[in-house]
Order: sequence, then C-alpha cells, then structure tokens
Amino acid sequence: MAPSLGEKKPTAEFDGKPYVQERWLKADFALVKAELGDPYGNLTYRLAARNFNPLMATAAGKTIAQVSRLVEPGGIDPEAVVTPGIFVNRLVEIENPQQEEVLNQAEARYP
Repeated sequence: MAPSLGEKKPTAEFDGKPYVQERWLKADFALVKAELGDPYGNLTYRLAARNFNPLMATAAGKTIAQVSRLVEPGGIDPEAVVTPGIFVNRLVEIENPQQEEVLNQAEARYP
C-alpha cells in the first residue's frame, strides 16, 4: 500500500475529523496582472488570471498589480471586486498589454 500524503506530518482534530497541518503560502512580493483597478487597489480579473493572482496577492508582503484599465473610485461594482485594495501596495496601468505567450513565441528578449 502506498504511503499516505499526510504521513509524518502534524495533524489536528476539528469536530471529530483529523486534518493535516501544512505551512502557509508566503511570498515577499507578488506581481499580478488584473483587468480593472481603482486608486484604492481593488482589482478584477479576466478568465484564468483569477486562478492564482488573487491568492498570491493575499499571500505576499507587497503586491504590485498591472492593470489594463485604471478606473475612478467607485468605478468597480463592489460585488465584482476579487482582490480588495488592502492587499495591493502599488498599481501600474498598461493599456493593451502584450500577452506573455505572444512575446515568448516571438522570442522577445529584454536588454
């Protein structure tokens, strides 16, 4: 029988069920790419950008967000905010950003 994934790891019991304890996700900096941002740092994402960017923004000590469009305060419906501004330290607006996969295919190089 294959060893259990939680074998040799600390566990704790909550409501009668055992849970494996893992260390938290931690980063000094997160560079995230968002669709919309406001001056308060609230962010929304498109498509797959919503998979890991919100998680990394909350895990990092400092978060810098590249937004496609910076809107006025109140320009984002509060129900649409995925990452609250409390997790964002800086915003950079880049309209019509190049997609990374296109740059990779073109073998783009930085100086």
